[in-house]
Amino acid sequence: MSDLSTAVDTIVIPRTSDIGNFEVRRALPSAQRRSVGPFVFLDEMGPALMPAEIGIDVRPHPHIGLETVTYLFDGSLVHRDSQNNTKTILPGEVNWMTAGRGIVHSERSSPEARAVAQRMFGLQMWVALPREHEETDPGFVHYGRGAQPVIEGEGVHVQVVAGSLFGKTSAVRTLSPLFYGDITLQPGASVDLPAEHEERAAYLAEGCVSVEGIQHDRGRLLVFAPGRTVTVTNTGNTPARFAIVGGEPLDAPRFLWWNFVSSSKDRIEQAKQDWQRNRFDQVVPGDETEFIPLPENRA
Repeated sequence: MSDLSTAVDTIVIPRTSDIGNFEVRRALPSAQRRSVGPFVFLDEMGPALMPAEIGIDVRPHPHIGLETVTYLFDGSLVHRDSQNNTKTILPGEVNWMTAGRGIVHSERSSPEARAVAQRMFGLQMWVALPREHEETDPGFVHYGRGAQPVIEGEGVHVQVVAGSLFGKTSAVRTLSPLFYGDITLQPGASVDLPAEHEERAAYLAEGCVSVEGIQHDRGRLLVFAPGRTVTVTNTGNTPARFAIVGGEPLDAPRFLWWNFVSSSKDRIEQAKQDWQRNRFDQVVPGDETEFIPLPENRA
């Protein structure tokens, strides 16, 4: 039997990299799929048990033309940026950073988190800004759980992280027509994913699910065919958890290089030069002594 059904258009197996303390799996962009709706980047962080005195240290680095979306299942991270924002993100909360014309940020474990062993597990995504907003002012908003509606019933738990799902709308402000949901299915439970958006995908973070009788294990991005409702069923003996993301197709192709996203190759080149020549607003208050240099070679 094929690994694909009429409902599943593409299966992306993420590439895995070890960043020292834990593994990161990158599902977007990939050779099979560059984007889903406005989502152009999807990383799974962990899961990993961080020993005491060991933490995450993502040094200050720049972004343009995108919004970063950080969402944790376990653990904590401290966000700092060049707009003088500092916020600790906890599981189920949302850090939504708008890079626009340019922002610099870092993500690190707090001293309190480093004092004990900590399980780290979560997702980070990038949303390409619409062309009309690519050079908007940078900004950052932290949203607690109260901003995200919850839908429960018959073994299904849905947290509407952004956009609208199942008749509920998140308070998270977006500049793109998109949706993002955190769904947990108990063993035997099913959920019907609506077809109102043209592009949709599910990233399987825990457990296994079945779509049209074909089983899919964790660590897979399932890109669904447009125009039809898709039924996802937990066929395992433990809860299954996945992120459902998507939206309308991008308004133009996007170029990605390192941490930069733009509809213009020239804008990417300008961002490279700006970072090399200290023309970004470089200083991240509270994290001033380190930064990540521009890579010498990066496709």
